[in-house]
Amino acid sequence: MGRRPADRVLPAVSPTADNAIVQPTLHQLLRVLTLLLAAPAALAQGAADDAARQVLDEARRASAELVTSVRGELVKAIEQSGPLRAIVVCKYTVPEIASAVSRKYGARVTRVSLSPRNPSLGWGDVWEQKTLMAFDERVGKGERAEGMEHHEVVQEPSGRFLRYMRVLPMQPVCMACHGPKDQLSESIRNQLTHDYPHDRATDVALGRVRGAVTFKKPF
Repeated sequence: MGRRPADRVLPAVSPTADNAIVQPTLHQLLRVLTLLLAAPAALAQGAADDAARQVLDEARRASAELVTSVRGELVKAIEQSGPLRAIVVCKYTVPEIASAVSRKYGARVTRVSLSPRNPSLGWGDVWEQKTLMAFDERVGKGERAEGMEHHEVVQEPSGRFLRYMRVLPMQPVCMACHGPKDQLSESIRNQLTHDYPHDRATDVALGRVRGAVTFKKPF
């Protein structure tokens, strides 16, 4: 009979850089889990930021459209009939323009002031009042009112809104109806007293904040 070959014992294999199995640490596992959980939130935040930028672009376009349309109507009225006609434009035409712009953009677009001429339309809410006061403070420190703006995303009981305001600076064309009260013509004073018995929109200095365009839209 032939001899049985002795059982061969395989040598132990030591782990090397090529065949070693790396066991992740608990810290590494937690880090990976954190990244996986944070990814959807980061994507959602990115989408929200994109949406806010789009609405901000709309706010700037809507505000510019309102300002341009109102200025055009006022200049035309003053050139054709004098400053007295501008009061009629502000009373009837400007609210119609604001309403049309609001419908176009699906937002609330109007003008507000800390010293409104028509309290039923011109009073700002709390956020608008704070922003107007901040504008006043900035102008008081020497910053130019022209082009001044502020925007913010706010959470309200009914949802999130982008809020935007752009300063309406006191300009020479406005002085006939909004300047120092003792310098207004008698016809302007009489018309303002008749149309706006609670008027507070006079005695505004040139270059100061007369009010602001405000834009509010959910997103």
